Amino acid sequence: MSFVTSMFLMVLLIKRKRFHKTNPFRKRSCMKTVQINGYSKQIHTVLCDIPLPQISDSEVLIQVKAAAVNPLEILILTGSVKLIQDYSMPLILGNECSGIVEEVGSKVTGFQKGDLVYTRLPLGKIGAFAEYVAVDQNAIAKMPQGYEFNVAAAIPLTGLTAYQAIVEELEAKPGETLLIPGGSGSFGQMAVPIAKALGLHVIVTGNARAKKQFLSMGVDQYMDYKQENYWEQLSDVDHVIDTLGASEFEHELAVLKQGGRLVSLRTGPNKAFAVKHHVSGLKKLLFTMAGNKYDKFAGKQGKEYRFLFVRSNGAQLKKITEIVEQQQIRPAIDSRIFSLSEADEALQLVSKGPIDGKVIIQM
Repeated sequence: MSFVTSMFLMVLLIKRKRFHKTNPFRKRSCMKTVQINGYSKQIHTVLCDIPLPQISDSEVLIQVKAAAVNPLEILILTGSVKLIQDYSMPLILGNECSGIVEEVGSKVTGFQKGDLVYTRLPLGKIGAFAEYVAVDQNAIAKMPQGYEFNVAAAIPLTGLTAYQAIVEELEAKPGETLLIPGGSGSFGQMAVPIAKALGLHVIVTGNARAKKQFLSMGVDQYMDYKQENYWEQLSDVDHVIDTLGASEFEHELAVLKQGGRLVSLRTGPNKAFAVKHHVSGLKKLLFTMAGNKYDKFAGKQGKEYRFLFVRSNGAQLKKITEIVEQQQIRPAIDSRIFSLSEADEALQLVSKGPIDGKVIIQM
């Protein structure tokens, strides 16, 4: 063998070894995840290496590119929602993400390897703070065209929350009025354009710095909560979405018309929630007792109280995607982007603020 031939073969072998080491398409067996080992009032997570999830016939394996960090993560971590949704430990955190389809089950239709998708993960199978996640095909949708992974990851949770609140719980009709007290944050950024696309007249209360942005989004009336008390100026409102909790309940109820409906994202579950979600007998009793004072107070005024805990729904997410694309809705993203190893910092930021948009963990 000549010297030239020997050198050529040596270079080729080195290149093959380098490709083998760095080839991103090489089949992996493990992935990094952010887990908790139990509920805790302190924010503390563990970065772990675990085997890649195995998918069922109806699931897809998604290579996660970005995951959003929400207040819901804090509620789950601290055990604040375990009565509604309890989890076995250890638990991978994260409720919404965007990524690339890596593998599809034999019964999956409408998705194939390489598709760009996003999801609000099913309640019982969260785990977006990971390099890969296995998700049922009914929980995912293709990302809005032309959107970055970081922006897309910020859409599913708030988008589905707004859609389910307006369409399912409020059963709002075009031309009716919707009030969102405290709606100048990330929820309002999705809820307002969705509500406008569904033909509603929208009123938002919030901080002064967000006023210009929300007026440009098409909100019909924006009230600076430091300058105006909405309950002193509004009446006969058809619907209210509560983002503030029990302390605001009486004011929100006061502006509703007779027969109006208030849906809360914060105050707490009630009997109607228990019945709708077919919870166990003990939980039904507990939810009924917890929500009884709100149901009674609303009922005496001829009004109705509802509670929403958002769930995954790929079909609804597809409709939201259409609205997002048509109106070019781009939720604000905080300038500080985190890695999996910085999950505690991301969670602390969401917990304590201030933030300028959705906090993102980028893989």
